Amino acid sequence: MPAAEQQLRRRKVTSDAEIEEDEKAEVVELLANQSSSSKWSSFKTRLISTILMLGGFGTILYLGHVFVWFLVLAIQVCMCHELFKLAQHTRAEKKLPGFRFLQWYFFVVASFYFHIRFVNTNLWIELSSDRRLARSFGWLLKSHMLVSYLLYIGGFLMFVASLKKNMYMYQFGQYAWTHMILLVILMQSSFFVANIFDGLWWFLMPTLLVILNDIMAYVSGFFFGRTPLTSLSPKKTWEGFIGAFFCTMIGGFFLARFLAQYKWMTCPRTDLSVGRLDCDVASVYIPERYNIEDVISGFPEPLTNFILKASPFEYLMIADIQFHALVLSAFASIIAPFGGFFASGFKRAFKIKDFGDSIPGHGGLTDRMDCQIVIASFANIYYNTMVKTSLATVAGIVQTVESLPSEMRLEVFIALGNMLVGDGILKDSDLPNVPKLARP
Repeated sequence: MPAAEQQLRRRKVTSDAEIEEDEKAEVVELLANQSSSSKWSSFKTRLISTILMLGGFGTILYLGHVFVWFLVLAIQVCMCHELFKLAQHTRAEKKLPGFRFLQWYFFVVASFYFHIRFVNTNLWIELSSDRRLARSFGWLLKSHMLVSYLLYIGGFLMFVASLKKNMYMYQFGQYAWTHMILLVILMQSSFFVANIFDGLWWFLMPTLLVILNDIMAYVSGFFFGRTPLTSLSPKKTWEGFIGAFFCTMIGGFFLARFLAQYKWMTCPRTDLSVGRLDCDVASVYIPERYNIEDVISGFPEPLTNFILKASPFEYLMIADIQFHALVLSAFASIIAPFGGFFASGFKRAFKIKDFGDSIPGHGGLTDRMDCQIVIASFANIYYNTMVKTSLATVAGIVQTVESLPSEMRLEVFIALGNMLVGDGILKDSDLPNVPKLARP
């Protein structure tokens, strides 16, 4: 029997007693209790790497939506690489040539499905602007789901064909591991792509809220942390968790207004260009006047009088997006950290400190993105449920027309030509070969 399978058969489930002994033996020193030189050295390392990451992130953000999309894809590649490597058994894979190729094949197929699904309308705009592109690739977008399924089935067939005697347990374990990663990591983080093209605000705001919450949890725990929060992440403290909550709520409220003043942040990108972006700003981003007296009218009279005398303002200018930001801030402070706790439990199960070491002081990219992928899906669902207004767009109309039979597409073309002539936008001489639309 091969050594790999023997090792798998010999593995035993750790008993509750052994787990308790490991936890007792593991002594984690809180930041506030560490020596001054040790914690300041750690703080300096994290600060420098954080500044560099934010600088690079800001540069890519300035370049535009498409570059941010590529950044998300690059991060997904790095995260999956870290997780694929975690369960890799070098000795076993020497006997399975090409097996690692299958993992990346499934990654490419899943990326093709999720990414194209979220930028489908943007791609239609690009293809419809050129006859050759529309003729060459239009069928691919129209049949995107079928093509994705057939590609997946191709991977499934290759996996079955690669099954090797005495290696079944390892191969099926890796197959399940790959699909778990694609489901938990790739699928959820792909919501970032939709957020990017819905308006950079919906990508950047949730991202910054998680970063802000993480920083303030670290700072609050650094100075005040005394009470451990969870055994899954022993260095997390209740003081850091609560302090980060209030700081994130306050910071998110004002940060939302700051970002909403830029069209680069609020305008959706309907194509895949990288140039200047302009649109009619949605009402949710426009500040409205709130008279303080009206806002506190339901308060007890003594409290109302006190607030009116103490307040230096008669009114406040607040945009609706700031109230939505409070919801995102609460999620980033209360729910998103559980993504980090999940990752911590995952690492403890594999008895590793970090998923990687690509970021000094932070571990690997997966260590930094554990909370981000949780809020990415929430931000997308919240936007489409609570904020997005149903408006017709050129991309949506083109996509709908493309799904019609050829005869109906011609009818749409004739009707549109007649409408434009009727509105005086075009002249009859501009459309010499377009007949009047026959009516029954």
